Amino acid sequence: MPPPHSPNQNHLLAALPTAEFESIAAHLELVPLALGEMLYEPGGQLQHAYFPTTSIVSLHYVMESGASAETAGVGNEGVVGISLFMGGDTTSSSAVVQTAGQAYRLDRHLLMQEFNRAGSLQRLLLRYTQALLTQMAQTAVCNRHHSVEQQLCRWLLLTLDRLPSNELVMTQELVASMLGVRREGITEAAGNLQRAGYISYRRGHIAVLDRSGLENRACECYAVVKTELNRLLSDELYRQNTQDTK
Repeated sequence: MPPPHSPNQNHLLAALPTAEFESIAAHLELVPLALGEMLYEPGGQLQHAYFPTTSIVSLHYVMESGASAETAGVGNEGVVGISLFMGGDTTSSSAVVQTAGQAYRLDRHLLMQEFNRAGSLQRLLLRYTQALLTQMAQTAVCNRHHSVEQQLCRWLLLTLDRLPSNELVMTQELVASMLGVRREGITEAAGNLQRAGYISYRRGHIAVLDRSGLENRACECYAVVKTELNRLLSDELYRQNTQDTK
């Protein structure tokens, strides 16, 4: 039997002090997110914020030609819908479910009500936004200066960090779309990693066999993103836990 779902599976919700969490707990709605589901489209008014637990959501930008690339991914470390509390309401990108799973949904009015209290939720969301901006900037630099194989390693490692297992359900076409590269480039890069014994690939399933090998093969971008996220959120989590025990 799979373990029961809990908001604590999302790191932001888990970091909230008990009193602040209880003020929104009754309004958190557990929803299933299907592979390929569109949570919002460019220019659309966001109605909810999503706190993923077992799902991963890809933030995409689609060009007029139809070509697209991922600017960032959001899993159990974060929230989808930062434009709600940053004041923009809408965004030029889209949010598409990359890995099916669950998320907790919160109405935008309730989110803003809690955000405007200027308490722990506000600090957590702003710190997470800084980490997300770091991920977006690093993705842009990585896509410009690093090889497809290095980009693939970065993407696989960031995805693994958000999953409970070492296996991804993902086609090469979808990975190519995420990275904004040709499918042939992904085929070659994945083949190199498989021959090295780092991954195995079959019928849309990618299993990571040697994580340390992937980390050694990846560029510095993965470590930059992971370090910044840990720095911004672990400090806040420690501070909240200290307050809760007083």
